[in-house]
Amino acid sequence: MGGQKFAVLLCADDSDYVKKIYGGYFGVFVRMLKEEGDDWDVFRVAKGDFPADDEIGDYAGFVITGSCNDAHGNDLWICKLLVLLKKLEAKNKKVLGICFGHQILGRALGGKIGRARAGWDIGITKVQFFPSPIFASMKMPDSLSVIECHRDEVLELPPEAEVLAWSNKTGVEMFKYGDHMMGIQGHPEYTKDILLHLIDRLFNRDLIQESVAEAAKKKLESSNPDVEAWKKLCTGFLKGRL
Repeated sequence: MGGQKFAVLLCADDSDYVKKIYGGYFGVFVRMLKEEGDDWDVFRVAKGDFPADDEIGDYAGFVITGSCNDAHGNDLWICKLLVLLKKLEAKNKKVLGICFGHQILGRALGGKIGRARAGWDIGITKVQFFPSPIFASMKMPDSLSVIECHRDEVLELPPEAEVLAWSNKTGVEMFKYGDHMMGIQGHPEYTKDILLHLIDRLFNRDLIQESVAEAAKKKLESSNPDVEAWKKLCTGFLKGRL
Protein backbone atom coordinates (compact mmCIF):
# COMPACT_ATOMS: atom_id res chain seq x y z
CA MET A 1 0.00 0.00 0.00
CA GLY A 2 2.59 2.54 -1.14
CA GLY A 3 2.02 6.23 -1.59
CA GLN A 4 0.38 6.82 1.78
CA LYS A 5 1.24 9.75 4.04
CA PHE A 6 1.71 9.42 7.78
CA ALA A 7 2.59 11.90 10.50
CA VAL A 8 4.39 11.71 13.83
CA LEU A 9 2.88 13.86 16.58
CA LEU A 10 6.08 14.59 18.50
CA CYS A 11 5.42 15.15 22.20
CA ALA A 12 9.02 15.39 23.47
CA ASP A 13 12.15 17.46 23.00
CA ASP A 14 14.97 15.61 21.27
CA SER A 15 17.88 14.68 23.50
CA ASP A 16 21.33 15.60 22.21
CA TYR A 17 22.21 11.90 21.92
CA VAL A 18 19.11 10.92 19.92
CA LYS A 19 19.48 14.00 17.73
CA LYS A 20 23.10 13.12 16.93
CA ILE A 21 22.67 9.38 16.34
CA TYR A 22 19.13 9.12 14.93
CA GLY A 23 18.23 12.60 13.74
CA GLY A 24 15.84 13.08 16.66
CA TYR A 25 12.87 11.02 17.83
CA PHE A 26 11.15 11.57 14.50
CA GLY A 27 14.09 9.74 12.93
CA VAL A 28 13.71 6.91 15.45
CA PHE A 29 10.06 6.39 14.49
CA VAL A 30 10.66 6.67 10.76
CA ARG A 31 13.45 4.10 11.12
CA MET A 32 10.95 1.63 12.59
CA LEU A 33 7.82 2.39 10.56
CA LYS A 34 8.75 3.72 7.12
CA GLU A 35 8.25 1.39 4.17
CA GLU A 36 8.91 1.90 0.48
CA GLY A 37 6.54 4.52 -0.96
CA ASP A 38 5.60 6.05 2.40
CA ASP A 39 5.84 9.75 3.10
CA TRP A 40 6.33 10.82 6.71
CA ASP A 41 5.90 14.27 8.25
CA VAL A 42 6.36 15.52 11.80
CA PHE A 43 4.26 17.93 13.86
CA ARG A 44 6.04 19.08 17.02
CA VAL A 45 2.87 19.31 19.06
CA ALA A 46 4.69 19.92 22.36
CA LYS A 47 5.92 23.16 20.77
CA GLY A 48 2.45 24.09 19.49
CA ASP A 49 2.85 22.77 15.93
CA PHE A 50 -0.40 21.00 15.00
CA PRO A 51 -1.89 19.88 11.68
CA ALA A 52 -4.59 22.21 10.43
CA ASP A 53 -8.09 20.80 10.07
CA ASP A 54 -7.80 20.81 6.28
CA GLU A 55 -4.51 18.87 6.48
CA ILE A 56 -5.86 15.94 8.50
CA GLY A 57 -7.41 14.30 5.46
CA ASP A 58 -4.00 14.13 3.75
CA TYR A 59 -2.79 11.49 6.20
CA ALA A 60 -3.61 7.80 6.40
CA GLY A 61 -2.45 7.61 10.00
CA PHE A 62 -0.78 9.31 12.94
CA VAL A 63 1.70 8.18 15.62
CA ILE A 64 1.78 9.84 19.06
CA THR A 65 5.18 9.65 20.75
CA GLY A 66 6.36 9.43 24.32
CA SER A 67 6.94 12.53 26.43
CA CYS A 68 8.45 13.74 29.69
CA ASN A 69 5.12 15.44 30.43
CA ASP A 70 2.23 13.81 32.27
CA ALA A 71 -0.62 12.74 30.00
CA HIS A 72 -2.99 13.55 32.87
CA GLY A 73 -1.75 17.15 32.93
CA ASN A 74 -3.53 20.15 31.47
CA ASP A 75 -0.76 22.03 29.67
CA LEU A 76 -2.16 24.02 26.75
CA TRP A 77 -0.58 21.77 24.12
CA ILE A 78 -1.90 18.65 25.87
CA CYS A 79 -5.43 20.08 25.84
CA LYS A 80 -5.05 20.91 22.13
CA LEU A 81 -3.78 17.36 21.50
CA LEU A 82 -6.88 15.93 23.21
CA VAL A 83 -9.07 18.00 20.85
CA LEU A 84 -7.07 16.78 17.83
CA LEU A 85 -7.38 13.14 18.88
CA LYS A 86 -11.15 13.47 19.17
CA LYS A 87 -11.20 14.87 15.63
CA LEU A 88 -9.08 11.96 14.39
CA GLU A 89 -11.42 9.49 16.08
CA ALA A 90 -14.44 11.14 14.46
CA LYS A 91 -12.73 10.88 11.06
CA ASN A 92 -11.86 7.22 11.67
CA LYS A 93 -8.14 7.89 11.21
CA LYS A 94 -5.54 5.29 12.16
CA VAL A 95 -3.80 6.39 15.35
CA LEU A 96 -0.98 4.55 17.15
CA GLY A 97 -0.08 5.84 20.62
CA ILE A 98 3.26 4.97 22.23
CA CYS A 99 3.87 5.36 26.02
CA PHE A 100 2.64 8.94 26.71
CA GLY A 101 0.80 8.56 23.38
CA HIS A 102 -0.89 5.40 24.67
CA GLN A 103 -1.98 7.23 27.81
CA ILE A 104 -3.20 10.43 26.13
CA LEU A 105 -5.12 8.35 23.59
CA GLY A 106 -6.80 6.50 26.46
CA ARG A 107 -7.68 9.83 28.07
CA ALA A 108 -9.05 11.32 24.84
CA LEU A 109 -11.36 8.32 24.39
CA GLY A 110 -12.76 8.55 27.92
CA GLY A 111 -10.45 6.35 29.97
CA LYS A 112 -8.72 7.16 33.26
CA ILE A 113 -4.96 7.66 33.50
CA GLY A 114 -2.58 8.52 36.32
CA ARG A 115 0.51 7.44 38.24
CA ALA A 116 1.26 3.75 37.86
CA ARG A 117 0.21 1.69 40.85
CA ALA A 118 3.51 -0.21 40.78
CA GLY A 119 5.73 2.85 40.27
CA TRP A 120 8.39 3.24 37.60
CA ASP A 121 8.83 0.47 35.02
CA ILE A 122 12.21 0.89 33.32
CA GLY A 123 13.98 -1.84 31.37
CA ILE A 124 12.82 -4.73 29.23
CA THR A 125 9.42 -6.15 30.12
CA LYS A 126 7.69 -9.33 28.96
CA VAL A 127 4.23 -8.38 27.67
CA GLN A 128 1.55 -11.08 27.64
CA PHE A 129 -1.09 -10.98 24.89
CA PHE A 130 -4.75 -11.77 25.34
CA PRO A 131 -6.27 -13.83 22.49
CA SER A 132 -7.24 -11.45 19.67
CA PRO A 133 -7.78 -11.64 15.90
CA ILE A 134 -5.04 -8.99 15.58
CA PHE A 135 -2.37 -11.34 16.90
CA ALA A 136 -3.78 -14.37 15.11
CA SER A 137 -3.67 -12.60 11.74
CA MET A 138 -0.04 -11.60 12.33
CA LYS A 139 0.88 -15.05 13.70
CA MET A 140 2.27 -13.46 16.85
CA PRO A 141 3.50 -15.50 19.82
CA ASP A 142 1.76 -15.33 23.21
CA SER A 143 4.21 -12.75 24.50
CA LEU A 144 6.89 -10.27 23.38
CA SER A 145 9.61 -8.35 25.19
CA VAL A 146 9.56 -4.56 24.88
CA ILE A 147 11.55 -1.65 26.29
CA GLU A 148 9.60 0.28 28.92
CA CYS A 149 10.18 3.64 30.59
CA HIS A 150 7.11 5.03 32.33
CA ARG A 151 5.68 5.98 35.72
CA ASP A 152 2.09 6.58 34.51
CA GLU A 153 -0.42 4.14 33.07
CA VAL A 154 -3.95 3.67 31.79
CA LEU A 155 -5.85 2.91 34.99
CA GLU A 156 -9.26 2.36 33.40
CA LEU A 157 -9.97 1.52 29.78
CA PRO A 158 -12.07 3.86 27.67
CA PRO A 159 -15.63 2.60 27.11
CA GLU A 160 -15.78 0.11 24.21
CA ALA A 161 -11.99 -0.32 24.21
CA GLU A 162 -10.41 -3.77 24.38
CA VAL A 163 -7.30 -4.59 26.40
CA LEU A 164 -4.82 -6.50 24.24
CA ALA A 165 -1.92 -7.12 26.59
CA TRP A 166 -0.74 -6.96 30.20
CA SER A 167 2.46 -7.40 32.21
CA ASN A 168 3.38 -8.10 35.80
CA LYS A 169 3.49 -4.36 36.52
CA THR A 170 0.88 -2.94 34.15
CA GLY A 171 -2.68 -4.11 33.59
CA VAL A 172 -3.16 -2.28 30.28
CA GLU A 173 0.02 -2.71 28.24
CA MET A 174 -1.94 -2.43 24.98
CA PHE A 175 -5.47 -1.59 23.97
CA LYS A 176 -7.43 -1.00 20.82
CA TYR A 177 -10.48 1.11 20.14
CA GLY A 178 -12.43 0.00 17.11
CA ASP A 179 -10.14 -0.96 14.25
CA HIS A 180 -8.45 2.41 13.96
CA MET A 181 -6.89 3.31 17.31
CA MET A 182 -4.30 1.37 19.31
CA GLY A 183 -2.09 2.18 22.30
CA ILE A 184 1.15 0.51 23.38
CA GLN A 185 2.59 1.36 26.81
CA GLY A 186 6.10 0.20 25.93
CA HIS A 187 8.58 1.68 23.47
CA PRO A 188 8.86 -0.64 20.44
CA GLU A 189 10.82 2.13 18.66
CA TYR A 190 13.57 2.33 21.31
CA THR A 191 16.96 0.68 21.14
CA LYS A 192 18.90 -0.31 24.25
CA ASP A 193 21.36 2.54 23.80
CA ILE A 194 18.53 5.10 23.69
CA LEU A 195 17.17 3.75 26.97
CA LEU A 196 20.62 3.75 28.62
CA HIS A 197 21.03 7.44 27.84
CA LEU A 198 17.47 8.14 28.99
CA ILE A 199 18.11 6.42 32.33
CA ASP A 200 21.09 8.73 32.88
CA ARG A 201 18.97 11.77 32.01
CA LEU A 202 16.25 10.73 34.46
CA PHE A 203 18.81 10.14 37.23
CA ASN A 204 20.59 13.45 36.58
CA ARG A 205 17.25 15.25 36.84
CA ASP A 206 16.48 13.51 40.16
CA LEU A 207 13.45 11.78 38.66
CA ILE A 208 14.69 8.33 39.64
CA GLN A 209 16.95 7.09 42.44
CA GLU A 210 20.37 5.61 41.78
CA SER A 211 19.14 2.16 42.84
CA VAL A 212 16.35 2.32 40.23
CA ALA A 213 18.80 3.43 37.53
CA GLU A 214 21.28 0.65 38.32
CA ALA A 215 18.56 -2.02 38.46
CA ALA A 216 17.22 -0.89 35.10
CA LYS A 217 20.67 -1.03 33.50
CA LYS A 218 21.24 -4.49 34.93
CA LYS A 219 17.98 -5.73 33.40
CA LEU A 220 19.19 -4.54 30.00
CA GLU A 221 22.25 -6.77 30.19
CA SER A 222 20.29 -10.01 30.33
CA SER A 223 17.56 -9.61 27.70
CA ASN A 224 16.65 -8.01 24.39
CA PRO A 225 13.44 -6.51 23.01
CA ASP A 226 11.63 -8.30 20.17
CA VAL A 227 12.28 -5.43 17.76
CA GLU A 228 11.25 -7.04 14.47
CA ALA A 229 8.01 -8.50 15.82
CA TRP A 230 6.96 -5.11 17.22
CA LYS A 231 7.84 -3.45 13.93
CA LYS A 232 5.67 -5.96 12.08
CA LEU A 233 2.79 -5.39 14.50
CA CYS A 234 2.96 -1.57 14.41
CA THR A 235 3.35 -1.26 10.63
CA GLY A 236 0.64 -3.88 10.11
CA PHE A 237 -1.79 -1.93 12.25
CA LEU A 238 -1.01 1.48 10.76
CA LYS A 239 -1.15 0.27 7.19
CA GLY A 240 -4.29 -1.84 7.46
CA ARG A 241 -2.76 -5.29 7.11
CA LEU A 242 -4.30 -6.72 10.31
